[in-house]
Amino acid sequence: MSTSTAGPATRPTTGPAAPSPAPTPDTGAHTPEAAGIIADARRRIDDLDGRIIGLVQERMAVSAVIQRERITSGGRRVNLSREMEILAHYRDQLGKPGTALAMTLLELSRGQI
Repeated sequence: MSTSTAGPATRPTTGPAAPSPAPTPDTGAHTPEAAGIIADARRRIDDLDGRIIGLVQERMAVSAVIQRERITSGGRRVNLSREMEILAHYRDQLGKPGTALAMTLLELSRGQI
């Protein structure tokens, strides 16, 4: 003779799901794991942004050399055909937003017109 020791039957809950934890204010994540991943990724973005800003500043300095030499040799400060090449390159690589980015870089690199 065997006896069963099964407990009470469990039923699936059909009511509302338990609310998710409130997001952390600094990351918006709902779990500690996600908050850690977001914090690490943000540190990487901050590092990349610093490098990008440094490269933009370097680009501005190189552009100033080109402009100075062009003007000293009797040329114009801005070479529109070259700017069109740059716009096309950024558009080809990054799509329409690339054109806006290139325009911003050109504006920063031209200095006062």
